[in-house]
Amino acid sequence: MNLHEYQGKEILSSFGVGIQKGILSKTPKEAVEAAKKLTEETGTGWHVIKAQVHAGGRGKGGGVRLAKNLKEVEQIAEEILGMHLVTPQTSKEGKEVHQVLITEDVYYPGDNEPEEYYMSVLLNRATGRNMIMYSPEGGVDIESVAENTPEKIFTEEIDPATGILPFQARKIAFNFGLEGKAFKEMTKFVTSLYKAYEGCDSSLFEINPVLKTSDDRIIAVDAKVTLDDSALFRHKDYQNMRDTREEDPTEVEAREAGLSYVNLDGNVGCMVNGAGLAMATMDLIKFAGAEPANFLDVGGTADAKRVEQAFKLILKDKKVEAILINIFGGIVRCDRVAKGIIEAYKNMGDQINVPIIVRLQGTNAEEAVKLINEAGINVETAVQFKEAADKVQKVLA
Repeated sequence: MNLHEYQGKEILSSFGVGIQKGILSKTPKEAVEAAKKLTEETGTGWHVIKAQVHAGGRGKGGGVRLAKNLKEVEQIAEEILGMHLVTPQTSKEGKEVHQVLITEDVYYPGDNEPEEYYMSVLLNRATGRNMIMYSPEGGVDIESVAENTPEKIFTEEIDPATGILPFQARKIAFNFGLEGKAFKEMTKFVTSLYKAYEGCDSSLFEINPVLKTSDDRIIAVDAKVTLDDSALFRHKDYQNMRDTREEDPTEVEAREAGLSYVNLDGNVGCMVNGAGLAMATMDLIKFAGAEPANFLDVGGTADAKRVEQAFKLILKDKKVEAILINIFGGIVRCDRVAKGIIEAYKNMGDQINVPIIVRLQGTNAEEAVKLINEAGINVETAVQFKEAADKVQKVLA
């Protein structure tokens, strides 16, 4: 589950991580009141208005702007709210902005020049350990840094048995070339950031930039946070942070129906029971010279109602030219699945306007194939993987 910047910062602050202070606003009037309150609390005269959408590169699309007075705060907030923000991480239609974060200006003059760093915490899948990735080149696309100057990307792996150790936090501060107050602040920042990552069962914390202010404070100016959906049962308060307006509507509908669905860009819908089988089915579709349109797992209860919901979800995608149903009858018998497919097909009538191939293997597979073949519905059956792939090729030819 992706979070907005303001939500990520709330979590960071709760674990003792220094952040750029901000107040969420949904109207230009609220933005002005937020700016006044921040001025009272921090003394800042300038404010940064940030669009709150689930996408990076907001500044490039005009979603992050500086206001030097209250009149500009109101004007900029009015321009950003309601706009369709297009960034390198959105579609060409962009994302509608429903709210903005009014933040303090942290690039104020002082004894030292502000410096920007990059830092993220994530899982290193090659080693099975969490790691902190960091770079002195913050405030820019980390991908371009990795491509052009890979020597400026550092990593620190964390032993799960001990968690982050003091020497590791100090090592990161050393690699940033910090000393004195800034050094101490950075070690505290790194330690608290890692505790936040573990404490909220996150799969990603990305702070770009981490800022050393002119008076040597270390704070998170931005926060990209992704929480592990599978661990949300341990964090009831975080579940309320989900903003379904930022998610694919079909995926939201599938989740509410208890189905696992991920929208893809292909032309063949795939309905399966089991994540491993879903991956194999997508390979099968590609083997047939096509592209999977989705990842849809109906789970262990592929009854008529569930299959009908799955059909409706797949057919919402106008790019779908065929549907491949690949079911392994282990927990659920194939003949029950076949009855569910037949009933769902008849219930939907002419709503189904693309070819359907059903591969059934496992318990009562032969009975299931017979049921479908004798049902009088326009569905082709298969038993072997290659047979299913050949039929996908045939209907798309």
